[in-house]
Amino acid sequence: MRLYRFITGVDDSEFCHRITAALNKGWELHGDPSLTFDAERGRTICGQAVVKEVAGTYTPDIKIGDY
Repeated sequence: MRLYRFITGVDDSEFCHRITAALNKGWELHGDPSLTFDAERGRTICGQAVVKEVAGTYTPDIKIGDY
């Protein structure tokens, strides 16, 4: 089955570490990253889709974060 995650967070080193950890667990980047500016808090928010092929059959109750 093919899994999909969309990881979001403040544009900082912690966000980059989260993406790097996902890549090192076998996830692959899917598309371009997205950015938006939170004017109320004065910070940039990033988002990056990642996908992963794993064995099994998809059901809505699986915990994608476990992969």
